Amino acid sequence: MNRNLLFRWLTLGEWQAHRLQIVVSIIAIMLGIAMGFSIHLINTAAVSEFSAAVKSLSGQSDFQVRATQPTFDEMLYPKLAQHAGVAQASPILEIQAAIPGKADEIRNTTLKILGIDMLRAITVTPDLLGVPAEDRPFDMLMEDAIFLSPAAMEWLEVKEGDALPLRLGTKTVTLRVAGGLVRAHAGQRIAVMDIGAAQWHFDHVGVLSRIDLKLKQGISHEGFKAALERELSNHYLVIETADQEKRIHNMSRAYRINLNVLALVALFTGTFLVFSAQVLSTLRRRPQFALLRVLGLTRKQILWQILRESSLLGIVGSLLGLGFGYVLAATALRVFSGDLGGGFFPEIQPSVQFDPMAALLFFALGVGVTLLGSLMPAWEAARAHPAPALKSGSEEIALAGLRKPWPAYSCLVLAAILTQLPPVAELPVFGYFSVALLMIGGILWMPSLASLFFARLFNVFNRLSSGALAGLALARLANAPQQAAIALSGVLASFSLMVAMAIMVASFRISIEDWLTHILPADVYVRTEVRQDAVGFSPQEQQMIANAAGIERIDFIHSLQITLDPARPTVTLIARPIDLADPGNTLPMTDDVLASAELPSDAIPIWVSEAMVDLYGYQVGKRVTLPLSDEPQDYIVAGVWRDYGRQFGAIQMQLSDYQIITGELQVNEAALWLQPDMTPTRFITLMKALPFGETLTFWQPNEIRAISLKIFDRSFAVTYLLELIAVGVGLLGVAASFSAQALRRIKEFGMLRHIGVTRGQIYRMLALEGGLLAGFGIGIGFLLGSCISLILIFIVNPQSFHWTMQLHLPWQWLISMALAMLIAAALTALLAGRQAVSGNVVRAVKEDW
Repeated sequence: MNRNLLFRWLTLGEWQAHRLQIVVSIIAIMLGIAMGFSIHLINTAAVSEFSAAVKSLSGQSDFQVRATQPTFDEMLYPKLAQHAGVAQASPILEIQAAIPGKADEIRNTTLKILGIDMLRAITVTPDLLGVPAEDRPFDMLMEDAIFLSPAAMEWLEVKEGDALPLRLGTKTVTLRVAGGLVRAHAGQRIAVMDIGAAQWHFDHVGVLSRIDLKLKQGISHEGFKAALERELSNHYLVIETADQEKRIHNMSRAYRINLNVLALVALFTGTFLVFSAQVLSTLRRRPQFALLRVLGLTRKQILWQILRESSLLGIVGSLLGLGFGYVLAATALRVFSGDLGGGFFPEIQPSVQFDPMAALLFFALGVGVTLLGSLMPAWEAARAHPAPALKSGSEEIALAGLRKPWPAYSCLVLAAILTQLPPVAELPVFGYFSVALLMIGGILWMPSLASLFFARLFNVFNRLSSGALAGLALARLANAPQQAAIALSGVLASFSLMVAMAIMVASFRISIEDWLTHILPADVYVRTEVRQDAVGFSPQEQQMIANAAGIERIDFIHSLQITLDPARPTVTLIARPIDLADPGNTLPMTDDVLASAELPSDAIPIWVSEAMVDLYGYQVGKRVTLPLSDEPQDYIVAGVWRDYGRQFGAIQMQLSDYQIITGELQVNEAALWLQPDMTPTRFITLMKALPFGETLTFWQPNEIRAISLKIFDRSFAVTYLLELIAVGVGLLGVAASFSAQALRRIKEFGMLRHIGVTRGQIYRMLALEGGLLAGFGIGIGFLLGSCISLILIFIVNPQSFHWTMQLHLPWQWLISMALAMLIAAALTALLAGRQAVSGNVVRAVKEDW
């Protein structure tokens, strides 16, 4: 017989006879590939678009000179413009302005405005030049003119000639849309205006954000950069476009990698479902393969037959997954933009682009894991001797190798060792491996655990009861533990991973709720629409706020971004009143803190977030320097506080110390405690009556908590989806496993019918088996998932995002999912048994030849 014809005959026969198992395997592979591929497409689109946007803003410049703070004195510009190696220097002021009436509690609603010298920008950043109307060629230099990118015009719903109100601090400026930025990068929301007008309108006179430099021909870039860094003080940074792209890429790296790892959870679960389905399939077909061996097929041909069948599953599942993943990516980019709720890529609106190389990689991954799940059963089927394989009852002999516990012990011990290793390139690589090994070890341990558990349970039942049906169910589970373990592998994988993710997300969410309660003690918070690094409240405005009626206490806060390491994202500096005797009254401190008596008199105390300890080595008691003034000043780390809002580090210090050091008296937020007879609603009404009241935004603690948790849920939307997929795949695995086992036990059911057992009794026996088996798997899955959650909470999260959290178990959710899987398993076993028992009893027994 033609080998290809035989392959098609065997494959089609198997697929037609056991459609459910085939569909479950394909769905498991499809979902895993779809989630991984979609997240890859989203991340690639966002990073590529942001890199292209950065290049567009940098134009043809060779270097950018920035400061460690958001702005610096413009007197540096003439010095650089006259530098011997510089051909052109272009000054730029960057401003984030609010759009009145376009507030959004989650999405970024500020417009990035670039103030540029139009004459200098022609040769350095030509893409930033606006295109004025034909009859108004000098609009590029007009003080009331602003030019918008096409994406910004669409977003703001304005056209050329319209008035555009913008707000910074307590000041509102109305500008005229004079034209567009034809060469702006697609999807980029930016605006451009004359730099002098921008400085004047937005109260930034005398300061710049950056200076773009274009070098003369023949100048060595490396030598020029090193020489300029020596000439400038340590308050300035000389960076290339590639450096900025790398910083932005590093900002989202941990978030993106963790999403990719979570996306592969579904594929990892699918591997075990494929393994379970293939083992049960090969056990059922052992007589068939033995007969083929007798008729002349070699072991190699049997092996290739099973692997080719598996590869077809992988091919179909992977192709469907690639298509579904592309649709998911396009939908997610439209709904969540390019950051999946992470907030790393503002001002861009990327679109999905099909990546052939990535598609090929994920296709190969899908086929590969399918073959991996089929390799062991294929190898055993090929090695089986035809004579015993032709007889019934040889299944447990074929699975005897699964009872060896040493592979499980090896995986579990190695997983424990890996949890003690440090991160690699600031990523929890060993943490990921320990989770995978813990999962594999737990599944490999299942046959031994199942044998021990059901044997003990069977002995206890025999002593306490004489029920026949329960005895039959327990006898089979106790005497066929390998088959029970195989049926449980998919259940264990999906449920344990679901438990781990549920505990991790719940712990994080509850920790954030507690953290928000601690950091939001005031009754009302007042700020301008653009809060950070913006012109805020002047001393006169602060006095007007403080003199308002009904205030019992007021704390003014100033925050800004500073750069401590050019290769890392910026750090947030927050200046506010802090109780030196007990900083825990203001900040959610960890146990690592200096007492007020231990603070030296010759250094200024600062309190740093946990990320500062990991990223910069700011240990308690360490003396450090900060780029806040020209004169060097010693600071001492007085304590470490927990911060879930800023992944890349934050520093808090006394507002009075900050004002003395910098001379900066403006603040951008106020925390207000009201008198008992003053309600927040009445107070807000009074504040809106101030001359600048319309520019203020008011927040109450419960509103901030609700918005923060909404942002959290949006950021973890993918994780919630993965949890549901894990549960769904697990339930499909339950259906497939019990269906396959019930069909393989037709002869057993026929014999039971011959000795007087009714169909109803067999149904009840199957339901009991399914419930016991699923209950055991759920119990082990809960223990295994809890261990994995400990790794995620105390190793993966701190090494990825540099914060710690408290352990919280969502009992209601876990119990609900456990009951759902338990009921589903019992019902599935019952429904699967109906088909197996409904056949001809005599014929089923005669088949045992």
